[in-house]
Amino acid sequence: MPAHKSKSEKNDSEKQSLRDPYDVLGVSRNSTDQEIKSAYRKLALKYHPDKNANDPKTTDMFNEITFSYNILSDPDKRHQYDTAGFEAVDSKNQDLELDLSSLGAVNTMFAAIFSKLGVPIKTTVSATLLEEALHGTVTIEPIELGQPIVRKVEKQCAHFYSVTITEKQAQAGLVCRVQSADKSKFKLLYFDQEENGGLNLALQEDSAKTGKVTSAGMYFLGFPVYRLDPPSNSMGSVKDPDAVFFKKLDGFQPCEIHEIKAGMHTFAVYGDNFFKSVSYTIEVLCTEAFVEEKESLRTVEAQILSKRLELSKFESEYKQVLAQFTEMTGRYAQEMQAIDELLMQRNEIHASYTMGSPMKRSSSSSSGRRRSKSRGGGGGGGSKESKEDGQQKTTSRERIKKKKWFNIHVKVDKKKPCGS
Repeated sequence: MPAHKSKSEKNDSEKQSLRDPYDVLGVSRNSTDQEIKSAYRKLALKYHPDKNANDPKTTDMFNEITFSYNILSDPDKRHQYDTAGFEAVDSKNQDLELDLSSLGAVNTMFAAIFSKLGVPIKTTVSATLLEEALHGTVTIEPIELGQPIVRKVEKQCAHFYSVTITEKQAQAGLVCRVQSADKSKFKLLYFDQEENGGLNLALQEDSAKTGKVTSAGMYFLGFPVYRLDPPSNSMGSVKDPDAVFFKKLDGFQPCEIHEIKAGMHTFAVYGDNFFKSVSYTIEVLCTEAFVEEKESLRTVEAQILSKRLELSKFESEYKQVLAQFTEMTGRYAQEMQAIDELLMQRNEIHASYTMGSPMKRSSSSSSGRRRSKSRGGGGGGGSKESKEDGQQKTTSRERIKKKKWFNIHVKVDKKKPCGS
C-alpha cells in the first residue's frame, strides 16, 4: 500500500510544483507595480473562466495567474518571495479578488454576510465589462471641467466619462473625485487609450469611508502622489493592536501614474455593491487655482513618508522595551506572590500564639492548683489553711482599725482656748 503523505509533505510538494510568479505574469523582477498590474489584467481577461467555460485547463491557469498577482502586488509578500521563495509566503492567507458578476445569488449573499461580519473581501471589476472596454463597445459621456455630475450606477456596471484638457491644464494638474452620500461601495477607474480605439484599465481606486460619505480620488499633479491601501488580513490583526499600529503606513504607496498629457482622458465609476445600485457625484478639476493645496499635499505626504521610516525603526526599539517590560512585570508578579505568602505564614505563626487568651490560661491553672491542694491536704492541712485564713482576716481588721483615725470626729470648743 502507498504511504500516506503528511500535511507538511503535501504542502512542500505543492510549493515545488508552483511556477515562478514573474514567469506566470511574463514580467521581469525589476517590473514596476503598474507593469505587473497591466500584465495581470491582460492575462486575467484572456483566461477568465467566463470566457472559457468549456476548458478546465483555463480555470487552473486563471487561478495560477491570480495567485501570482496576489504575491507580486503586495510589497511585503513580494519582498518575502524575492528573499526566500515560496517558503516565506503563506499561501493560505492569499487575498483573492472576487468577480461578483460571475457569482450566483447564493454565493453573493454569503460574500455579503461575511463582509458585514468584518471579513475583508476584495472584489475585482467584471471581466465582461473590461472586455467591452477593450473592444471599444462602451458608451462614453463627456464631462466638463468643474461641472459635477450626479448619477446612479447599477451593481457590477460602470458609467464612462471623458474629459479633454489642454497642454496648460495638463501641466497645472488634474484631479478626479467621486463621492457617494449613501456610503455605498464603488471603484473609480482610469483607462489608457489603445491604438485600436479600445480602453485598457490603467488605474483603480476603491472607495473609502471619509467622514459621513465614501469617496475615491485620482490626482495627476506632476509630482509623485501616494495612496493608502488598506492593510491585508485585517481580521488577524485585530488581536494584535501593536501590529496594526506598526503596519498602518505599509499601504502608503506611490500611485503608478501621477502626470498626464494633453488630450482626452477616460474615467469610469463602477458599482461595487453586492445587491443595490450606487448614487454618486463625479467631478473633474484642473488644479491651476489650487496652488496652496498642491504644496500642502506635497508637504504632508513627505511627512508621512518620514513617519513610515521612523515607524520601522521605532518598532524594533518598542519590541525590545516591551520584552523588558514583560520580564519586569512577570518578576513583579512573582515577587508580590512571594511576599504575600511570607506575610501569610507570619500571620499564621502569630495566630498560633493568640489562639487561647494567656489570662484565661493562668487563672485556670491557679484555680486548678488551689483545688488540688484542698483535695489532697487531709485534716491537718485543712486546719492549717483555716488558721492562715483567720490570720489574714485579723490582719485585715487591724488595717481597717488603723485607718479609722482618718474618720475620728474631733470636737473643739471654740470658746475655750487651747492652752487652758
